Amino acid sequence: MGSVHKATFVLLMFCLAVLGRAEYLKYKDPKQSIGVRIKDLLGRMTLAEKIGQMTQIERENATTGVLSKYFIGSVLSGGGSVPSSKATVAAWQSMVNEMQKDAMSTRLGIPIIYGIDAVHGHNNVYKATVFPHNVGLGATRDPELVKRIGEATALEVRATGIPYVFAPCIAVCRDPRWGRCYESYSEDPNVVRSMTTIISGLQGDDPSDIKGRPYVGGSKKVAACAKHYVGDGGTFMGINEGNTIIDNDGLMTIHMPAYYNSIIRGVSTIMVSYNSWNGKKMHANHHLITDFLKNKLKFRGFVISDWEGIDRITTPQHLNYSYSIEAGVGAGIDMIMVPFAYTEFIDGLTSQVKNNIIPMSRIDDAVYRILRVKFTMGLFENPYADPSLMGELGKQEHREIAREAVRKSLVLLKNGKSAYTPLLPLPKKAGKILVAGSHADNLGNQCGGWTITWQGLTGNDNTTGTTILSAIKSTVDPSTQVVFSENPDSTAVDSGNYDYAIVVIGEPPYAETFGDSLNLTIPAPGPSVIQTVCRSVKCVVVLISGRPLVVEPYIGAMDAFVAAWLPGTEGQGVADVLFGDYGFSGKLARTWFKSVDQLPMNVGDKHYDPLFPFGFGLTTQANK
Repeated sequence: MGSVHKATFVLLMFCLAVLGRAEYLKYKDPKQSIGVRIKDLLGRMTLAEKIGQMTQIERENATTGVLSKYFIGSVLSGGGSVPSSKATVAAWQSMVNEMQKDAMSTRLGIPIIYGIDAVHGHNNVYKATVFPHNVGLGATRDPELVKRIGEATALEVRATGIPYVFAPCIAVCRDPRWGRCYESYSEDPNVVRSMTTIISGLQGDDPSDIKGRPYVGGSKKVAACAKHYVGDGGTFMGINEGNTIIDNDGLMTIHMPAYYNSIIRGVSTIMVSYNSWNGKKMHANHHLITDFLKNKLKFRGFVISDWEGIDRITTPQHLNYSYSIEAGVGAGIDMIMVPFAYTEFIDGLTSQVKNNIIPMSRIDDAVYRILRVKFTMGLFENPYADPSLMGELGKQEHREIAREAVRKSLVLLKNGKSAYTPLLPLPKKAGKILVAGSHADNLGNQCGGWTITWQGLTGNDNTTGTTILSAIKSTVDPSTQVVFSENPDSTAVDSGNYDYAIVVIGEPPYAETFGDSLNLTIPAPGPSVIQTVCRSVKCVVVLISGRPLVVEPYIGAMDAFVAAWLPGTEGQGVADVLFGDYGFSGKLARTWFKSVDQLPMNVGDKHYDPLFPFGFGLTTQANK
């Protein structure tokens, strides 16, 4: 070999050796501190890669190649957005993994964070355990139970390969006319604060002394999201997405306290609310998002918008999208939920940064926070679904926790026409009993909104669980005859020779604005069923609802009255208490008004004249 050829050969071998030795990337080294990893990665990112991280798109738009092309940082399932009807756990895992592969195929390989509304269990998913909605959990006054619900929910969500939930809702609902009131634990900020234990259940307990930074304890936990910041439960007349008219002191003492607790617990993300505060849209409120939440409260996770939240800064929405981008991102929102118009958002934000309308420092703050959550939760090390968790979905231990939650959430408001003649607990052994009403044998009605679909569904074939009727049948003595009639006529009731009747009525499923109601009446035929049955048979009325309803006209006809809220899939919990296997222990976390003319009326108000006051709840002893 000549000297020239030899030199060429050596140079070639040197080049191959350099190419073969992958460059050491600090951000990919889990031994480095999170701060070092974020700074290293941020320093390598282009503007397109940064803006991609700030963009969250809907699952149906995350088709092959989209995530890598636009460097998308997050994908979500909106209510009812699923891989297929009644999709299996394997189908969910496969979908999330395919998206993750696409995201990881980019130059820097940054994983997406997939988010979903798991607001009472993993409620979008077929066969998941559906826990009582928050209005019921508030009545338990049991923060430890709520933490266990968080732990179970985290496992079921991870079973489908998803690492992020848009929960809990820590709204303080001050007016039951609001269609989201059932998503609130209570009208009392102290009860709501106590229930932030669910964050520690979802994310794990932060073992460090550094409070306020995001924390997720490994791949069996999920990142949580405290929502909706701030004042969503205080709007005028309970109008969803409306205007919360309250002074700064009221905002801070009623609507803000649960956020302090959430931040101390290490909540990873906070979602901005659709509502306005004294006329100013929260999605454009720089003072509350940046000055207060980030700078004063030292929140270190990321702030996310609500669904098309920046679009709604203008009326009508999306009227001036470039202004919406400037106002929303400028206010301090880090990740923008743009389910559909993501290219418009990316182009608009890119242009504003290039034209110095939005400073690069604002973009870097947003991306730093998003990466902090992703590194903290171990997404870079474990981006894919864990097949060993598949069996966690809807498993029996979780259903037992849900059943316990149902038992503890039931509030007994009346027991006997006089204190000397209690009806409850009911005897299991009887000749013949009547079960009536639209909600006795209807799993969908029992679960309410945010179940399988956004608005919820009526009927029994949408997911798996136990209806109240089937729970009653499995609880009573085998010799007891159970007759079910959804809407019996008076002749059948009068001639039926029933020992007693259980009437289960209530609201149909609804979510958000569709649930706003100015009259709060029990939907037909509920009132007529009460009158028909209770006129001639000893009856207990079980009300399935997302809030107190107008019951004063009918309360005299009832022998007993139980508020069961929206109990979810485990209807057996209702029968457990009706028949005395457990005692009633729930206490109202909401004031029960006499008439809607009194609203808003909350505990501590000057003219407080309720039908049943906040904290009320009769108790019974379990049968020995």
